[in-house]
Amino acid sequence: MTHVVTEACIKCKHTDCVEVCPVDAFHEGPNFLVIDPDGCIDCMACVAECPVAAIYVDSDVPANQRKFLALNAELARDWPVIVKKREPLPDAEQWAGVADKFEHLQHS
Repeated sequence: MTHVVTEACIKCKHTDCVEVCPVDAFHEGPNFLVIDPDGCIDCMACVAECPVAAIYVDSDVPANQRKFLALNAELARDWPVIVKKREPLPDAEQWAGVADKFEHLQHS
């Protein structure tokens, strides 16, 4: 098992989760975070820290978010590791409750 960051993180990018990760499994893109499935040890520490409930155990990812399983693995190969908390994106509060944000994901 691994944990997966899903659509709720897009355009919010809260980083509370990265500070509690004991294995530095988080990677940072322009407006989204991902978890490296090969690095995640399933400690679940990140789940409770996410203020927008964007992180799931892979087996619990909602059906409409399943594409994020492969996307986390793919983007973790290209994006740098993040280990320190940073401020969320400036308009994170506005985007926190928005659904269907996939088209706003910036890959680079």
